[in-house]
Amino acid sequence: MKLTLPATIFVTALLSAALPACAIGVPTELLGDPAPPSSASYTIAIHPDTKYVNVKQRDIVTFIVGSKSFTWSFFVAPTVSSFDLNQIAPGLLDHRVTAYIGPDPTYMHSGVL
Repeated sequence: MKLTLPATIFVTALLSAALPACAIGVPTELLGDPAPPSSASYTIAIHPDTKYVNVKQRDIVTFIVGSKSFTWSFFVAPTVSSFDLNQIAPGLLDHRVTAYIGPDPTYMHSGVL
């Protein structure tokens, strides 16, 4: 079966859309920003058996990894629902931890997000 160029592009786009954002990597400029620890709303400890964390859009969270920590503002692009924390904390984690981002309930029905 020989695919034409438009069919090949369509199949590639379809397969890319089926992959979760954390599987293909999201540009870091869409993932929020580092934040000062004093601005964090809460803290999440990441242990060797931690596979994922749940946060909400616009949360500011301090992550503790062993004796180190980092604080992140999850003011992410509306299309981002998850990503690998190693993208924002390279070298700090020794395993994959996926951040799942839920909507900020404050803005869920206002049309702003």
